[in-house]
Order: sequence, then structure tokens, then C-alpha cells
Amino acid sequence: MKKNWITVLKTGRKVKSACKPVRILIALITLPGLLLAQSTSSLLQYVNPNIGTAHCRWFHYAPGAFPFGMAKPAPSTNGSLGNASGWEATGYDYRNESIEGFPNFHEFQVGGIVFAPITGQLQTIPGRLEKPDEGYRSKFDRKDEITTAGYYAVLLKDYGIKAEVTATPRVAFHRYTFPENKQSHILFDIGNKQGESGEVKDAKVVLTTDGRIEGFVTTLPRYVQKYQPGAVITMFFSAVLDKKPTSFGVFTGKEVIVGGNERSGKGAGLYLTFDTKEGESITIKAGLSYTSVGNARLNLTAEAEQLKFDDARKKSAVAWNNYLSRIQIETPIYNDKVKFYTGLYHALLGRGLASDVNGAYPKNDGSVGQIPLDRNRKPLHHHYNTDAIWGAFWNLSQLWVLAYPEYYSDWVKSQLLVYKDAGWLGDGIANSKFVSGVGTNFVSLAIANAYLSGIRDFDIALGYEAALKNELDGKDRPFGAGKSDVAQFVKKGYVGHLDKGNGGSETWQFSASHTLEYSFSSYAVAQWAKLLGKEKDYQQLMQLSRGWQHLFNPKLKLIQPKLESGAFIANFKPAQPWRGFQEGNAWQYSFYVPHDPLGLVARIGRDTFNLRLDSVFSTAQKNAFGGGKVIDAFAGVESLYNHGNQPSLHTSWLFNFSQKPSLTQKWVRAICNEFYGVEGIHGYGYGQDEDQGQLGAWFVISSMGLFDVAGLTDSKPQLGLGSPLFTKIKIKGNKKYYDGNDFEIEVKNNSAENIYVQSFTLNGKTLHQPFIQLSAVQKGGKLIVKMGKEPRDQY
Repeated sequence: MKKNWITVLKTGRKVKSACKPVRILIALITLPGLLLAQSTSSLLQYVNPNIGTAHCRWFHYAPGAFPFGMAKPAPSTNGSLGNASGWEATGYDYRNESIEGFPNFHEFQVGGIVFAPITGQLQTIPGRLEKPDEGYRSKFDRKDEITTAGYYAVLLKDYGIKAEVTATPRVAFHRYTFPENKQSHILFDIGNKQGESGEVKDAKVVLTTDGRIEGFVTTLPRYVQKYQPGAVITMFFSAVLDKKPTSFGVFTGKEVIVGGNERSGKGAGLYLTFDTKEGESITIKAGLSYTSVGNARLNLTAEAEQLKFDDARKKSAVAWNNYLSRIQIETPIYNDKVKFYTGLYHALLGRGLASDVNGAYPKNDGSVGQIPLDRNRKPLHHHYNTDAIWGAFWNLSQLWVLAYPEYYSDWVKSQLLVYKDAGWLGDGIANSKFVSGVGTNFVSLAIANAYLSGIRDFDIALGYEAALKNELDGKDRPFGAGKSDVAQFVKKGYVGHLDKGNGGSETWQFSASHTLEYSFSSYAVAQWAKLLGKEKDYQQLMQLSRGWQHLFNPKLKLIQPKLESGAFIANFKPAQPWRGFQEGNAWQYSFYVPHDPLGLVARIGRDTFNLRLDSVFSTAQKNAFGGGKVIDAFAGVESLYNHGNQPSLHTSWLFNFSQKPSLTQKWVRAICNEFYGVEGIHGYGYGQDEDQGQLGAWFVISSMGLFDVAGLTDSKPQLGLGSPLFTKIKIKGNKKYYDGNDFEIEVKNNSAENIYVQSFTLNGKTLHQPFIQLSAVQKGGKLIVKMGKEPRDQY
């Protein structure tokens, strides 16, 4: 573009934009087919991002994204509606009928940089969901949507505009196909809050002399303010368009300055106006960054300078298909394929890039850090944003070990950047800021898990130092690092209960669940210490791993909070949530001894254990294994079992340790078939809390009949075996990290009636227990599972 075209168009007049006029619906623009996504060879045909989007989290819906990408363009139907606590916002809700725009960032506590195309009289506010004609938002129909991994398209009915988005890792692509109109506009609504991102502190948008649209938005997410007061999140962008506008201007709310080319502050935005022909498309390429506009521009140049929209879409489709095809399944049941690959898609969507192509990344203190470069001047690894790792050892990390070890390695290195910069690990991070969310910290367990599983190409000494500090050190511990009560746990072996306390609830309210969690993570790091020959650490951590025993009430055979004096709390109600238990109750948490299930079974008594747990699932089944059809993230916190949240996710696999593996097979299958659906409302339960792929990943591993209750934290990890849903499964080997041959599972006589395993045969040898060594899977080979109608508990 010529450097002087802004000056030619500039008028500088100040006006107020008018209300939305009556709009004439232009004839529907035919949406194209899905290209590679609908080919018989592509697994993208089984990915349906709309599943479970009623009351889903902000980061759950970003169909335009690249796997583990930074750029996550997607439609937003409600922006930041109903986000009272800082995490509830859906952004996209299956029940809504209008779209307000297309934000480019979708992460935990991170969201913003909205683009929106319109026609007719200029509108600069989105309008309310219940009254879309008040602003620029547009009505749409589900039948006019195309949504899959890496691509989204929709017809904006109010304008007759077809909107499409796709992405490279750090560049968002938008293509808007307009009707004939001399007033076709593209809005860059930068200074308004989106999703979980919180109130806007500052923003800027500018039209540069060479025709770029650039700027930033700085926000104050609720959890950042809670765990690291005063810290901010800043998102930068640099966008180029393939058509010159006929006019332009800036705005703040309804206030418009025609011809203005720069606007700052909360609510800042910019618009471009075009004279379009029928069916004319305008493409935006937006480089994104968390460090600077300059690096956003660099990301755009490096990844997409010569790339066209359709080329980017194809590259994304190929990347998604390659990632998804790491695990291949065969089944005649179409919906099971949809559940599987949509679950896998969600596991690969979350926890996206936070570093630039040159290795620049946002540091915990707000400055910019630099990841070391290799001899080719490429970063040695990447940095990532991440929701809390709480519960991910029962889904995501097991999946990463099995099929994506290179990502797991990157994730560990990313977490160690935060440790080096801030002195503490962060269970959840947004631009390296602490956003724990649950007040605990399982990063030490996750790093130990990686090492114990054979992923060891990180700084082991630094990793162990960070993990040990996380388990044992309470001195000067920042609130954002979680485990504020860990000093008491280390001293007494359990956390004393309080019914009232000062400060954040995480510091005093969850004594029992913290005791159980700290016991588990102590065990994990102990196993790592054992392999490293650190005997003193091993003995101390193993002693702490038995902390759960302090809270086991032998009369009730339940976990019950204790006062610091050692007495069990009075007026104990096992179904009561939030009194000693984070997001759950004693019925649920009494099974939370994943590192010592045999010890738990022995304490309860095997027959009592089996009877109790079987009855728990019989009751839970009547309530859809969670909160029934109540659309709320915490709908099941008072129930006996709640698959919609983390604390219960291992429970159905415990029968493998109580000599009743047939019950694990029965109930895991039932959960896969009944809790999980293929609809917008019934997807992951009914509006449950799908934390960046966790519930999707649980379905993926459990439906294959593989799961480790201990989260692969034993010194020699093993996987429990269950009842696979599929006839054939192939997990692609990885020669960089393991022996590298493919691991195959063949399931004979599988059907809806034949849900019980009759025998397991590994490489021609009978397995007499429902377990397999992780190393056997990593080495490659073949497991044959024979199924039948009758339950069988001995093999």
C-alpha cells in the first residue's frame, strides 16, 4: 500500500454514530464444502467443536485455531456476559442466536482483540444479546455454520456477509465476503473486555502510514488480580488487509471520529469502510503476540507473509489431521468416533503458545524474557499459557505421555521458565502471571510424571529443585504459587480444619482436600527422588504421602476433616461441599487416594469398598453421572459422584484394585456412553466444567481401555486396562522419546452387549491382571482383548 493514502482519506470530523437502521437481508451466500475436512482420509470429519457449548468455558470454543496455537480466532455470542467470578463466561453459547464479533485470543484469563464485519450505517457498539439490533452484532442460523478443527464459517444474516476464520500458530486469518455495498465496514473493537479477560486498563489502535492496523489491549483478569495483585495481561496485534478502504475512522463507544487514525484508552476502536462488489472478499492477516507490536509483526512476517487464506486453512487442516491421527480407531458407531476425535481435538486446543517465533515471552514480572536459541537461531522450546494442572494427571498428562511427549517436554520447560523467573512454580499461568484458581499446585507432580514416564530432555536438576520446593517449602510463599498451608502439612502430616479464616478461601477452607492432594503429590516426587538416589528426600516425602491416613475415620470409613488439635470436626455431613473439600464433598474425596488404592481398599474392607462404590455409581447413573441436566459448572458438587469436575475422575477405575475389574469395565463404559454426548447442550455432561481439554482427554484414554489411577507417578508406571469401545486402536510410536513402535489394541467380539473383558493377551502372552506396564505400550506391540456378555474378574 502507498504510504500517503491515509492522508488522502483523512477528514477529521467528529460525529456520533446512529442507531442501527432496519436491515435488508441479502441473499444467502453459499458456504463451501469442508475440502480436506470432509475427505474420507481426514479425521477432521469427526470433529464437532459445537459439542458441549452450552455454558462452556471461554477457551473451549476456538475452531479457527492451530493445534496448541496462540492465534485462536472464533465467533463470540456473548463476549463477557455473566462472568461474575472471572471464569464463567462462555464467549460462544449454543443457545444464543447472534454473533457480536470474532476475538482472536482465547485462553484461561486471556481474551480480546475483536474484529467484526458489517454493512450499512456505521455501528460501533456490539449491542446486547437480548436486543441485537441495538448494535453491530448479527443474527445467524446454525444451518449456516461450518465448524471443524482449524476452520469456522458462518453467514451473518443481518448483513449478508460470510465470515471465515483460520490460523497459523501465531497468525489469525479472517476472510469476510461482502454483498455489493458502498458502506461495507470492518471494525477493530480493541478496547473492550472479552471472556475471562477482565476489565480493560488500557488499549490502543492505530492505522499506520503503510496501512497496517496495530495496537494492544491491557486487561485486569479477576484471577490475576486475586493471585498476583497489580499484574496485568497485555495482548498485541499487527494486521494487514488485502484491500484499501475508501474511508476510515476511530471510535470509543458510540463516539466516532471520521478520518481519525489513532485511538487510546478503554473502549478504543477503529473502523475501515470499503466499496464492495457482490461476493467480494477481504482478508485480514493478524500477527499476535504477548510481548510487543513489533513481535506481532515479526510473527506475521515469519508465518504468513506470503500465505493466502485458503493456503493457511489447508496447512491447518493438515496439521490437525496429523495430530489427530497419532491415535487411530476403528468402530462402526459413528457417534463414538465423533466423541473420540472431538475430545482429542479439545485436548489439543487448550494451553496454547505464549512465546514468539524469536523466543520472546512474557515474564512473571511483566518484562519480556528470551528463550535460548539453537545454532539456527530458533528457540530451543516454546512457552505456553495454561489453566491449572489440577486433575490433569487423570486425562491430559496421560494422553501427552502416550501420544504427544514432545508437547509434554515443551510444557515442562515452559513451567521451569516461570520457576526461574519467579522462584516458584505456578499451577496455572496467564502470560506467566500466577492464576492458580484452586489454591493448590500440582506442577511438581506433573514434572515428576514426565520424568517417570521417560520424558527427560529438560533440566532435570532444576526441575527436581522446583518440584521439591513446591512440596516442602512454605516460607515466603506467594499466594499465587498455591499450597499456602503446605508448611502445616509438612509439620503435622495433615492440614488442620477451620470453619472461618482470613484471606482467600484456599488458605483455610479446604483442609481435607489439600491433605489428600499434598499426600498424592508428595508420593509422586518421592518416586522421582528414589530414582535420583535422593534417599533422605524420598523418606520424608513417602512419610508425607501417608498424610491421608490422618483423616480416615475408621468408624465411618470416610475421609473427615480434622481440627489442628487432632479431633474430627463436629456436625460432619459427608454430602456437604466446600467444608474442607474443594469443589466436592466427603463422599467424592474419600476415594481420593490415587497413589495407594490398595491401602484405601484395605482400610475400608474389600467387600464394603466394592458394595459402596458400586452403589455410588448406580445412584450417580440416575443423575447423568454428575448434576443431572442442570446447566452449571458446579451442578454435581453435592452428589455422590461428579464426572463434571476433577476430584472424581479416577474413581470408576478403582475396581481394578479391589478384585472387581468387571465393575470398572461396566461403569467406565456407562460414563462414556451416557455422560458424553454429541450435542450442543449434552456434550460434556450438561454444561459442565471442561478445563482446557480435560474431560475430552478422559474420554479419549478411557474409551481406549487405558487409564492410570496414579497418573503415571509410580517409579515403574503402569496403566489399568478396561473395556475399549472400539474394535481396533493404534497409538503411533515415538522414536525420539521411546522405543517408538506402534502400539495396537484389537478388541474381539466387541458390541453394546459384550462389555466385559474375558481375556487380555499382550504379544501372545496372557495377562493375569488388568494392568500393563507403560514401557510395554511405549515399546510397541499388540494387545488382544476378548469381550463377552458375562462379567469376569479373573484372567
